[in-house]
Amino acid sequence: MRLISGIMDSIERLRSHPLSGRIVPEFMVEHLREIISPPFRIVYRHEKSRVRIIRIWRSERLLKLP
Repeated sequence: MRLISGIMDSIERLRSHPLSGRIVPEFMVEHLREIISPPFRIVYRHEKSRVRIIRIWRSERLLKLP
């Protein structure tokens, strides 16, 4: 349960600080960012008025989008 609450806390912080995550190194585009909540990566897309969570998965895996 603590693991899930940690992930949710990280996501909630994006409401106030949507640019706090780093740019995803596999893609290097400004609007695709991630935050690390060990052992997970939370990848999100920063849009004008919202943050959209793309994927949450183990941090040792590389991101591959179609």
